[in-house]
Amino acid sequence: MPDHMEIVCHRGANQYAPENTYASAVRCIDWEMDYLEIDVNTSRDGVMYLFHGPDLSRTTAATGKIYEWDSAELDELDCGSWFDPSFHGERIPRLEDFLRWVDHRIKIFFDVKYADLEELVDMVYRLSLQEECFFWFGRPQFAQRFVEVAPKLPIKINVRTADDVKRAKEEFDASIVELYLEDMRDEVVDICRELDVKTMILQRELDLDAFQRVLDWNVDMVNVDHADHFAAFIGRR
Repeated sequence: MPDHMEIVCHRGANQYAPENTYASAVRCIDWEMDYLEIDVNTSRDGVMYLFHGPDLSRTTAATGKIYEWDSAELDELDCGSWFDPSFHGERIPRLEDFLRWVDHRIKIFFDVKYADLEELVDMVYRLSLQEECFFWFGRPQFAQRFVEVAPKLPIKINVRTADDVKRAKEEFDASIVELYLEDMRDEVVDICRELDVKTMILQRELDLDAFQRVLDWNVDMVNVDHADHFAAFIGRR
């Protein structure tokens, strides 16, 4: 089995606990996974949180967008009851507090929805996380700005073809590319190896046949919703 393949917990242990919470993260740490994926969003007064959003109604009883609320208000919201009553009182974590709590026990995949990039980069270096993280941005203009602000921090770009990989390397100096299992081709693997870019497959469903196909491609990383099952499948637990 490919013991080098790193496992990324997509939205944490989201099958067992509410996403983007301490409860979700602690399971991934206990499972000894490689990376925890978290979403980064920002309050009206500039505090960064773990929250997919932007609608607060996604995981709380509140309405409106996260950027329309101040941090003092957000800190009082319950973001666990929607998942199960046993998680009542779970709060939306402030990003810096959360990263200090993680304390290097698992590496971090930052899915940045909205943030002050200079402040985020400063936080990463201040907490000595630069060797333990990578970033993704849904907005190309954010990705380009990030490369300008933090050229030494690794960025992940989503691709579908070998040409996409080339553009990701040329335009963003991508360290990692992510693609769906059905988009995997020999030419994608070849160009990634040629350009020294890591390949990550996104596999969200609990599907043992798909897990085997991921292994057959022998990629560097896999981003999964069922990290515990995938780890068991490859014999890591």
